[in-house]
Amino acid sequence: MPQFVLSVLTFLLGVSYSLYVAGYSISGKLVSENEPVAFAHIAIPMLDIGTTSDEQGVFLLEEVPAGKHKVYFSAVGYQTLMKDVILEPSQTNHMGTIELMQDMLGLDEVVVTGTMRETYVRASPIKVDVVTSTYLEKSISPVNLTESVKLINGVDEVVACGVCYTSNISINGLPGQYTAVLMDGMPIYGNLASVYGLNGIPTSIISRIEVIKGPSSTLYGSEAMAGVINIITKKPDEQELVQVNIMGSSHMESFGNLAWNPKLGKWNATIGLNYGYMNDYADFNQDGFGDMVQLDQLAGFTKWDLKRPEGKIFSMAGKVYWEDRRNGTQTYLNQRAYRSLRGSNEIYGESIYTKRAEVFGKYELPLATKVFWDYSASMHQQDSYYGSDQYVAEQYILFSNAYLEQNWKNHRATLGLSARYQYYDDNTVATGDSIDSQIINQPENQFIPGVFLQDEWEPSVKFNLLSGIRFDYYQAHGLIFSPRIGLKYLLGPFTTARLNLGSGFKTVQLFTEDHAFISGQREVVIQSELNPETSSNLTLNLNHVYLLGKGQGMVDLSFFYTHFNNKITPNYDTPGKIIYDNTVGDATNMGFGLNIDHQFSFPIAIKWGATIMRTMQDKLEEQEIVKDWVEFAPLWSSLISINYNWKKPQLLWAFTANVTGPMALPQVYDLNDNGVPVSLSRPTTSSPFSICNFQVTKVFNTGIQLYLGVQNIFNYRQAYSPLIGYNDPNADPGFSEYFDTSYTYSPIHGREVILGFRWSIE
Repeated sequence: MPQFVLSVLTFLLGVSYSLYVAGYSISGKLVSENEPVAFAHIAIPMLDIGTTSDEQGVFLLEEVPAGKHKVYFSAVGYQTLMKDVILEPSQTNHMGTIELMQDMLGLDEVVVTGTMRETYVRASPIKVDVVTSTYLEKSISPVNLTESVKLINGVDEVVACGVCYTSNISINGLPGQYTAVLMDGMPIYGNLASVYGLNGIPTSIISRIEVIKGPSSTLYGSEAMAGVINIITKKPDEQELVQVNIMGSSHMESFGNLAWNPKLGKWNATIGLNYGYMNDYADFNQDGFGDMVQLDQLAGFTKWDLKRPEGKIFSMAGKVYWEDRRNGTQTYLNQRAYRSLRGSNEIYGESIYTKRAEVFGKYELPLATKVFWDYSASMHQQDSYYGSDQYVAEQYILFSNAYLEQNWKNHRATLGLSARYQYYDDNTVATGDSIDSQIINQPENQFIPGVFLQDEWEPSVKFNLLSGIRFDYYQAHGLIFSPRIGLKYLLGPFTTARLNLGSGFKTVQLFTEDHAFISGQREVVIQSELNPETSSNLTLNLNHVYLLGKGQGMVDLSFFYTHFNNKITPNYDTPGKIIYDNTVGDATNMGFGLNIDHQFSFPIAIKWGATIMRTMQDKLEEQEIVKDWVEFAPLWSSLISINYNWKKPQLLWAFTANVTGPMALPQVYDLNDNGVPVSLSRPTTSSPFSICNFQVTKVFNTGIQLYLGVQNIFNYRQAYSPLIGYNDPNADPGFSEYFDTSYTYSPIHGREVILGFRWSIE
């Protein structure tokens, strides 16, 4: 009898368990704006059960046990959605039509910069920030790269000169020459181009901008000390046949672009022209010099992609750029008088003619193993006058990178050989040598061969380890070793932790990077022979995606620390001089970055970011080493962007604001009525300031968009003129021995209204 009872109980338990685990299903259809969402992922993570939707968005999740479950729906380009489902015994659940919202967090954007291979932002072991061209257009409609980076937390445009308003791109408060700027992964923007060449990258050719903060010399060479900005150009086959974009402003500026994207046999091509025109004179601060630069610029761009068997890559691209930039006194600019006054020692102005050409591409060899050849070549010529001082320079860069990718088990390895040739010549002592009391011109020629190895090891879905090494050979410095380590670990389904370690190395290119030595009347003093700079970096990143109601958001927190050896920083403390020297001790850059992005269930998306930085260096004062703030590195900065899509009238509203905290400034002295420096210097710390912008875009079904915006809404200008000694009664404006352009810490380009027109023809 007991044996019989035990058998019955065992049978009943077995039936109950089989009823619990077997036979039930969850079905439904995924759509977004009435269109099916194909190949989406549907999963119950706690049970390790999942499926995908078909081409019509229909899904069937089978073998689901009875009970309460959290079902997650995700797809590339859409918000992750979670729904609670209760399955009773003998019940099959049909969820009907489920709406997915488009994702604006960017976690499913494809990136290549961190690892040289395509991966998603969320999957990359290296933290990569991404801004797409679509987001740029509907937020601030920038006209070039330096304006575009304003939408990336911790990345800023830094104005380098108070007359010609050249600018560079700073990452986490470090000078622009520490940032490597790439085009489709090609390092074609050398030191000379970092001053003027970046303004010639129109947004019309940009598909997205990828940013890595922290040294990346293992993959991208010696100029990636602060980080990497990789401009990914648009693919011809993903563009409309014809694209037109024309914009004008209340400051008499005009910018335009025309692109044609034909398909010619097996080739998909892009052919584009871009122009810029600024010719308005304004002097609101009454210093006798224009508050805005004047320029004429013209650029042409083309890209050709060949459709090859098995999807092999063959891409070629080229760009030419010409710019005429000038600013100075009104007499210098009136009726384009600068053309005959260039080099005048009586009427001050700065005139820069720039010519640039570049070609680059990628070819995948027709082999079973993935083998790639990347190549680029660039020419940059500058003919300029800063007052009566002429600066003529040219730089040529050739680059070749051959590498293979090999996968085995849970490893993905990349092995490559690189070769870089750089030629630089100018009319300064930078390329001159004194022989028998005569200056002999000796252009700089550098050939830098290198080899790199990278391995990405993924033993589980939670753990990813990226390790790499690089060796470059410099004739003057020998063999340079650059290692890197990237670790990614999934703390949960929506929480990712990253640790990145790396090193950087940078050769001295003083005169190509800092034109302060000829803009103004300061004397250049080089205290001793300048040694190459090196750096070590650590970055910790924590990223969490959360679901709140029908909306979703992301919190991203980073800590960064960079230690420099031999850091070179210009010292402006001595009136009339710029003193260059390696630091006597340490230089450090450290801080925190926080980003919070949230997309509501209604069509509003908010991005907020803030970065707190401490950038300091050792300084020798009265035989003692003291800590000193690095000039023009803000203590903190913040960014906010709000986008609203009013669907029925098809209106896109956008508000952006960049807030910059206090920063150390040079110690400079204004002149009194007699032309003598006053005893009290200008403030050596700036006040916080903000630049706010608003834009509305009307979308028509005919492919036409009209956009209207107000930039610098509150008309902010820095309180002081960026110039010193402009009012010396004992000298013509600009030619005083005290004339200096270095007190430039913020834009003085006031409020302006922009109106633009875009037209896309399928």
